[in-house]
Amino acid sequence: MGGSYVEQLGDSLRAKRMPFDEIPVVDLAPLSGEGDRSEMARAIHHALRNTGFMYITNHGVPEELIREAFDMAARFFALPDEQKMALHIGNSGVALRGYTEVFGENTDPDRTRDLKEVFDLGREARDGRIRPFFGPNAWPEQLPEFGEVFTRYHDAMLDLAQRLMQGIALSLDLPAGVFDPELQEPVAIQRVLHYPPQGAVRDDSLIGIGAHTDYGCLTILAQDKVGGLQVMTRDGDWISAPPISGTFIINIGDIMQRLTNDVYLANMHRVINTSGRERYSLPFFFDFDFDTVVVPMESCVTPDNPRKYDPVVSGEHKWQRYQASFPHLEKDTL
Repeated sequence: MGGSYVEQLGDSLRAKRMPFDEIPVVDLAPLSGEGDRSEMARAIHHALRNTGFMYITNHGVPEELIREAFDMAARFFALPDEQKMALHIGNSGVALRGYTEVFGENTDPDRTRDLKEVFDLGREARDGRIRPFFGPNAWPEQLPEFGEVFTRYHDAMLDLAQRLMQGIALSLDLPAGVFDPELQEPVAIQRVLHYPPQGAVRDDSLIGIGAHTDYGCLTILAQDKVGGLQVMTRDGDWISAPPISGTFIINIGDIMQRLTNDVYLANMHRVINTSGRERYSLPFFFDFDFDTVVVPMESCVTPDNPRKYDPVVSGEHKWQRYQASFPHLEKDTL
């Protein structure tokens, strides 16, 4: 990148966050060699510093695969409750694989009950051991193609996440591959979500997902056409992040905010489905290798922005957040 961008980056570290009333759209084509990488990097930097969210276009994931995944989601959640409960996440222990019923996980448990049901899947550990966030998947026998579709979808998300980390590196004026050593066996969870419709919402004690920040590096979200995602503005108001055809919506989590020493923002968000229709979404959560020690990057520590965080182990941080949300993990330890 040119020197002018380095100067702009330095200025942005000192600047206050800018207000926003919509989520910016960023073209990822330059990551595939089409277009100006510096312009893309500036756009990513602006989005993640001020909003913590961005839509991405030209992401390279086939639309047909996304449609297949949404079809599998609708078919799975239409199964009888007893068939879904046979795959309950509590049966997988620390691996956290399988089904979670409505109210079985609450993201903001002191304020909100989450009106959603979930299916979690991911890769097995290379060494074959069952450990936090790694283990065998619990595929539904009634839908033999479910596992095949979501394995392909998970692989596509893993590839996209690796490319996004390159884009984020460039947005911080760092080499594209700077994060590669900490992404040899990343924690990567594909979540499948169903939000039943609800009537008018009088308060936030019962909504799709309570207000929260995500736990790790980044999230890649595919939304159906129903909508319901809301993002908090600088003034503490909520704005909609509606589905845009051909895009994913990306947000960063707590670990990325720590890594950038608050240069980038892990922003609050929630889901409310008052559409009168069933809502489905496919969030993919991507994190560093479990044992990665995260400390603020030197490039993000300045006299005007002194170091704000002590070192933390990425996987342990994520695990502690999950323990607060899943009752069956209260007695489990690492």
